[in-house]
Amino acid sequence: MVNPTDTGNLVLIGMPGSGKSTVGVLLAKRLGLGFIDTDLLIQEEAGRTLQAIVDQDGYIALRRIEEQVLLKLDVRHKVISTGGSAVYSERAMEHLKSNGTVVFLDIPLELVIERIGDHSMRGISRRPDQSLEALFEERFELYSRYADVTVKGEGLNQDQVCEAVVESLVSPQY
Repeated sequence: MVNPTDTGNLVLIGMPGSGKSTVGVLLAKRLGLGFIDTDLLIQEEAGRTLQAIVDQDGYIALRRIEEQVLLKLDVRHKVISTGGSAVYSERAMEHLKSNGTVVFLDIPLELVIERIGDHSMRGISRRPDQSLEALFEERFELYSRYADVTVKGEGLNQDQVCEAVVESLVSPQY
């Protein structure tokens, strides 16, 4: 099999709980690539957790730091798990798309809620008055806009999502 990422990266986007980090590690192992979790890079850059950034400086600060981290990212042959709010920066997404294939891990809102539980502790970048439902709808449109490939994860375990991503990369539609 020819590795579809020989010329670039595999960039995972989606809501918190969609499996970007977990499936990302599986994909990296399966495809023989490195793995980067940009949420961890943001925490390293800021010297604190995502939730602490949101609590102390607000969601806009988190998005600004995220954009800076993504724009500085200059890597090849990696699976990159982005934060759920990466899609708010057009510049960052264009940068990621310039040397990568963007895969939207699409799960329904009910599954997001089931997987993330108390979202107030997840460092989710959203307006203080914004419901999770409104955030989901807003982001779904952005994820769909930037995705080269969409993989539906409902009813699949992590290994099956990994397999579905690999299949989507080697199928004729790609």
